[in-house]
Amino acid sequence: MNERMIRIRGARSNNLKSLDLDVPRGTLTVFAGVSGSGKSSLVFDTIAAEAGHQVNETYPPFLRNRLPKWTKPEADEIAGLSPVVVIDQRRLGGNARSTVGTITDTWTYLRLLYSRIGSPHLGESNRFSFNDPAGMCPVCSGLGEVIECDVSLFLDLGKSLRGNAILLPGFVEDGYWRSKYTEIGSFDADAPLQDWSEDERNALLYGGEWADRLAVKPPPEYESLVAWFERIYLRTADNISDHKQKAIDTFTHSAVCHECGGERLNAEAREVTVRGRTIGELALTEVAELADFVAGVEDASVAPVAAALVERLRAMDAIGLGYLHLGRATTSLSGGESQRVKTVKHLGSSLIEMLYIFDEPTVGLHPHDVHAMTGLLQRLRDKGNTVLVVEHDPAVMAVADQIVEIGPDAGDRGGRVVFQGPFTKLREARTPTALALATRAPAAAAPREATGALTVAKAERNNLLSVTVDVPTGVLTVLTGVAGSGKSSLAAELVEQHGAIVVDQRPVGANRRSTPITYTGIAAPLRRLFAKASGLPAKYFSANSEGACPDCKGLGIVYTDLAFMDGQETVCETCGGRRFTEEALRHRVGGLTIADVDGLTISEALERLADPAIRKGLHHLDRVGLGYLRLGQPLTTLSGGECQRVKIARELKEATEPSLYVLDEPTTGLHLRDIDTLAAVLDRLVDGGHTVVVIEHNLDVIRRADWVVDLGPGAGRHGGRVLYEGPVKGLRGTATAEALGQG
Repeated sequence: MNERMIRIRGARSNNLKSLDLDVPRGTLTVFAGVSGSGKSSLVFDTIAAEAGHQVNETYPPFLRNRLPKWTKPEADEIAGLSPVVVIDQRRLGGNARSTVGTITDTWTYLRLLYSRIGSPHLGESNRFSFNDPAGMCPVCSGLGEVIECDVSLFLDLGKSLRGNAILLPGFVEDGYWRSKYTEIGSFDADAPLQDWSEDERNALLYGGEWADRLAVKPPPEYESLVAWFERIYLRTADNISDHKQKAIDTFTHSAVCHECGGERLNAEAREVTVRGRTIGELALTEVAELADFVAGVEDASVAPVAAALVERLRAMDAIGLGYLHLGRATTSLSGGESQRVKTVKHLGSSLIEMLYIFDEPTVGLHPHDVHAMTGLLQRLRDKGNTVLVVEHDPAVMAVADQIVEIGPDAGDRGGRVVFQGPFTKLREARTPTALALATRAPAAAAPREATGALTVAKAERNNLLSVTVDVPTGVLTVLTGVAGSGKSSLAAELVEQHGAIVVDQRPVGANRRSTPITYTGIAAPLRRLFAKASGLPAKYFSANSEGACPDCKGLGIVYTDLAFMDGQETVCETCGGRRFTEEALRHRVGGLTIADVDGLTISEALERLADPAIRKGLHHLDRVGLGYLRLGQPLTTLSGGECQRVKIARELKEATEPSLYVLDEPTTGLHLRDIDTLAAVLDRLVDGGHTVVVIEHNLDVIRRADWVVDLGPGAGRHGGRVLYEGPVKGLRGTATAEALGQG
């Protein structure tokens, strides 16, 4: 066996057809193919899963139980692997204390710098940590903002206490909480609150000195409405129920902490300076500018710290993150930004012979910025690592040592290697990717006429410089510009000022029982179809009801808890993974059992199931290019791009009144060939009288737009201005115009 190869034999994960493949180690290999062809099944569910599983096996059982779980893939042989680092598009998330500075360790270096040479001298670096009691602001506990009760929403002043004047949840007629205020004798429970004195209303809301002024003082255990709400809803456990979260969202708002002004630190830490700047000021300074500032620190005693910090900041700038600041919450980062932040961690690593796997690293990048990411991938390879990339962008394919295309189509019609070789040879092949590369999407022949305009007035969110722009209605508008130029901020302002249906890439399935069947609402028609054919009640054909296998409860698998060892998931022996009872599986419609239906793709179901309600439910999923999904596939397994297209399908099905739709990079995860399908879907929304606004970098989508709003010229403080608004053909002199070949 060649030790310089990753050797795969008989890979069968998901739709892979006993796939055989040798991938040279120490190279940059791009995996291409149409959406749903099996790229992710090969790269993530086979190669990454086996590498992760083998590394985990080297640890004791106690540690294995606390490591990320990898499912051993179905394959005859997988050899030549190294420890794997998967850098995907999952948002970093984290809690309110997680920032760009903490996730990249740059805040650690900065704290160390201030603890050593800051004036006045405070000593330990934890004095500059907003996650440590020694450094955090005592009022907001290091969060930079506080949750305040919006008392204007607590009361209906036109009503009396007995007439339901208190609008908070739980204050129902004859209820326990309401009686705590109506029966104490301190308030006139029958008079409208607008007839009360201000002191009486304040006593109800705040208690304290106002309660002491009442003619009839409340009992010692009296609790004002604000105190009650804070105790019940704000000083609660970490796991907040949906009911409580809804009340918090309704009756509170967040505000910048009045003590620290959002800097998160206590007064002592906020006063310390280095080169005349406080650490709070630097937390809000863009990474590119911060690197120059730290480079100017000349104190030899902290030279290693300053050098390490500058190196990390320059690396962030080099991959297109120079517009971020260290105080930016990780929860606000996009999937593409999250992926690039994760990548920074590995640039300074001295480990070699590692296996790095990237999932569409150019997501969120303007064509102008893609070269920075391709340079990063090449640097990782040149250090002696193997780099595998799932990607649709021709610019990334062009720098790869070789391309592996999986296909030829999606679902059952994919799962095979249809090409392996250099990019130059791919262009000569007749694969779906080769054909798509040879075809350039045409510009919109004649832009549609707008029916009106929505004005976004004086937008100053994030880096926007008091932007006012008219967004035409009844047409397709694309917001363009380099990463960090202000596109998402402008879209957020549009949503806030005019209201819109935001179709994002967040997950659509809450649990493993959520499938295309449940999401589209065809479960009931399916059960009725089988009930009619069998004469049994419909509930016998539900895996969540009477039809569920009694041993696995309709899941198809049985989980065995092995205490300190990895838990084991095994196929249910009773139903063989089919989820239903024997009685349910005896009956067929069109030669299919109810379990067989789960295995159909959406396209196959449209061909084989003639029921009008079923066809109506699935039709729009097929139209948005998701015909390859299986009806029983858990929605938790969908990518961000697939989730977004599922939501678009729902809107196509349900939209009636003309609406405003805002989509963030809907081409994420789409093969070049599938861009046409997406464009047709967006056109159908517009033709239905809707207004569609898309944030997008894909040049084919931009060319098809009726209207474009280009922001820039740079990122962060160098952007935030509208450079052009109008038809695409008039765009000149910007980075987007250059990428379009319009100069």
